[in-house]
Amino acid sequence: MSEQIDKQSKRSHLQNLTEALQSGTLLKVRLMLNTLHPAEIAHLLESMPPEQREVVWELVDRENDGEVLLHVNDEVRAGLIRDMETDELVAATEGLDTDDLADIIQDLPGVVSSEVVQSMDKQHRLRLEAVLSYPEDSAGGLMNLDTVTVRADVTLDVVLRYMRLRGEIPELTDSLIVVDRFDTYLGLLPLSSLLTQDATATVAEVMESDIEAIWANMPATGVASLFEHRDLISAPVVDETGKLLGRITVDDVVDVIRDEADHTVMSRAGLSGEEDMFAPVIASSRRRAVWLGVNLLTAFLASWVIGLFEATLERVVTLAVLMPIVASMGGIAGSQTLTLIIRGIALEQIGESNARWIMLRELAVAALNGLLWSLVVAGVVVLWFQDVVIGFIIAAALIINLLSGAFAGFAIPLLLRRVGIDPALAGTVMLTTITDVVGFIAFLGLGSLFLL
Repeated sequence: MSEQIDKQSKRSHLQNLTEALQSGTLLKVRLMLNTLHPAEIAHLLESMPPEQREVVWELVDRENDGEVLLHVNDEVRAGLIRDMETDELVAATEGLDTDDLADIIQDLPGVVSSEVVQSMDKQHRLRLEAVLSYPEDSAGGLMNLDTVTVRADVTLDVVLRYMRLRGEIPELTDSLIVVDRFDTYLGLLPLSSLLTQDATATVAEVMESDIEAIWANMPATGVASLFEHRDLISAPVVDETGKLLGRITVDDVVDVIRDEADHTVMSRAGLSGEEDMFAPVIASSRRRAVWLGVNLLTAFLASWVIGLFEATLERVVTLAVLMPIVASMGGIAGSQTLTLIIRGIALEQIGESNARWIMLRELAVAALNGLLWSLVVAGVVVLWFQDVVIGFIIAAALIINLLSGAFAGFAIPLLLRRVGIDPALAGTVMLTTITDVVGFIAFLGLGSLFLL
């Protein structure tokens, strides 16, 4: 229900803003814009054609520029940055958290990024370099260096007095991080324990020492999985020696989950998850042409296979009418398995220990569905064309293609992952080729065998 309300709210903001732009009342647009959260402004910018986007971007308060740039996708961000002056870009980065600044600075022109780094004091520069030293899609690239640490040998009363002296704590802090004098991670002191336990007890007596920290080189998807399974709000990040580097908070993990979902959906069509819906026609055409070309090659392959049975088709025209059924059913069965396996890979639920079991299960499901629907299709074909032999041929071909589709849907993602190719990006094209070719060979081959 809340998600539906949120969608309606976004549509309402976009409609009101568009109407205000069309009426030319820019003051009204400015007032509307700057009552919104930066993430909502970013969504509106992504939802506008380039001409409107430029106008609206100029009306955003400069103090919100940095936060808005963080929330737009990479392609839109690049376009906005391209039209900004150096001093505007430097000002936009001021006040950003280290992890957020690390996300933006890699998209800035070299001269601007150098100026941003030079404007920072030594401590903040070292913190930024520490984050940038790790890949963007790793725990180290996600982490924030703003942590609150305590020693294990002090009392809770000392910690409470220390917290009062600080006056504030970083956002989304649910635990203090316990370290030794060498900054080696020892455990966590939940704020709930700090407030409810005996103030004379030591940190060592009440801290949670069995909670493992996250290794800095862990992939971002692995981090997201940990947060999901453990219901974490924040988690410490350590290097290979166990030294505390920083922490990751749930807001950064939500961004990872959203980006991964976008990537999976868009990759199925050969598109980038960061593609701008309103990008120039030439640029979008160039990106999509690659996968259209790949698909064309596979279509030629399927046509070549059909051409091998030209004599059969000339003599038994009925086969040409029924061919799409065999290919389509195999493609659907394969897509179901492919989607399941890609999801299993993303959730790290598939490994060497259970892969064989999953394969046999998918083949069994395909065989059962093959038997069911082959009987249905055979019955329809016999009634339609009054030919029992063709009914038998299409039934056998359906079973063969459903089994091959299920096996291909299982094997393709695992093989692609092993060679370092994204299964979501290339899996569908390969699967379609296999089910088309196998379906045509099975159906037309059986037709040649029994009808000629």
